[in-house]
Amino acid sequence: MVDDKVNAERSVRLRPEWLKHLGQEFSQPYMTTLAAFLREEKAAGKTIYPKGPHIFSALESTPPEAVCVVILGQDPYHGAGQAHGLSFSVPRSVAIPPSLRNIFKEIERDLGIPKPAHGCLEHWAQAGVLLLNTVLTVEASLPGSHQGRGWEQFTDRVVEVIDRFSPPSVFMLWGAYAKQKGAAIDRKKHCVLEASHPSPLSAHRGFLGCGHFGQANRFLTSQGRPPINWALPD
Repeated sequence: MVDDKVNAERSVRLRPEWLKHLGQEFSQPYMTTLAAFLREEKAAGKTIYPKGPHIFSALESTPPEAVCVVILGQDPYHGAGQAHGLSFSVPRSVAIPPSLRNIFKEIERDLGIPKPAHGCLEHWAQAGVLLLNTVLTVEASLPGSHQGRGWEQFTDRVVEVIDRFSPPSVFMLWGAYAKQKGAAIDRKKHCVLEASHPSPLSAHRGFLGCGHFGQANRFLTSQGRPPINWALPD
């Protein structure tokens, strides 16, 4: 059993700060079943996003002790070249998706920061914003195709680790799915901000005008933590 755990951890590219809390997950039955499912899908010739090295990019970019803000997405973008392991983010060379355009629109309204020319959010991740999708993989052109396969249990555990072991942080829960995911967060310790999803279908029902980015920085400052610079470098 110990050997199985060690082998499972070695097969995953994850920084030791996260493995300390999450390493045991990779030898759990749900995760071995998930890994087998992903192998079978690839063997069947299906295209899976993001590519393997980027599946855990959110955790690689932001260690638990550095988390200041958590932005929960649902599952990765399912178009070619879009997903790179950070919720809502796309590589610089990819057109900015509609939900992310609305996020930038709200930041500009809230903080006066002009909308950037690209949608790569790596700068936020390195500054302490955990850009975590609830489901970490998806089949090309099939949104939601990997829901219910085990990722939700794993990312529940990630949220639990932040809730228990990270300093007071801000959770941005946009849409019913994210709100459900964050239902158990300790709201006496952390700041939990809720709004509708930034999708064009729902952004006008509470996301636009929510003021979450300024609220997040005010909370962090009140806790003696540095605010997030939401401006993205060119």
